[in-house]
Amino acid sequence: MDAEQRQRFAALAKAVARDRDQQAFSILFDYFAPRLKAWLMRQKMTSAEAEELVQEIMIVLWHKADLYDATRSSLSTWLFRIARNRRIDVQRRTNTRIFDETDPALQPSAEIGADEIIDNDDRDARIRAAVGQLPEEQRDMLRAAFFLGQSHSEIAEATGLPLGTVKSRIRLAFGKLRKVLERENA
Repeated sequence: MDAEQRQRFAALAKAVARDRDQQAFSILFDYFAPRLKAWLMRQKMTSAEAEELVQEIMIVLWHKADLYDATRSSLSTWLFRIARNRRIDVQRRTNTRIFDETDPALQPSAEIGADEIIDNDDRDARIRAAVGQLPEEQRDMLRAAFFLGQSHSEIAEATGLPLGTVKSRIRLAFGKLRKVLERENA
């Protein structure tokens, strides 16, 4: 692109910025759109993706032509820089959407067998019975921490007890539960 053409494009961009000159925009669109699309396709974009991105770039030209500074770069450089940045943004969005279909977290869990359901029900009943044997203050602390999801600080605040007391009661409750459950399993 020669200096005369650079100046002409800068003047057309200025007309778009200042007057929303549709004819100036049309000339710029006709010149740059196919070149931008070809460049984007060389960057491994499909024809449809490149065309869509060119539309976005030209919309930027229409709405933000006043940001173009002819003293800093040519209009071509400015538009191709926008194209490059938009292409990178598209790639980033695409890369974040790709997931590994073999990821175990995305696989359905195996069906639980009847014997495992019975074992789980038995275990749950033993735990409930063991919790029922705890002193009320320890039982309340466990319920607040594990069934209501409260932090130790929230339990201390709600009960008016010191934080250390809350932690001690929960620790004692676990120790007693462990002993009761170990005795039953022995």
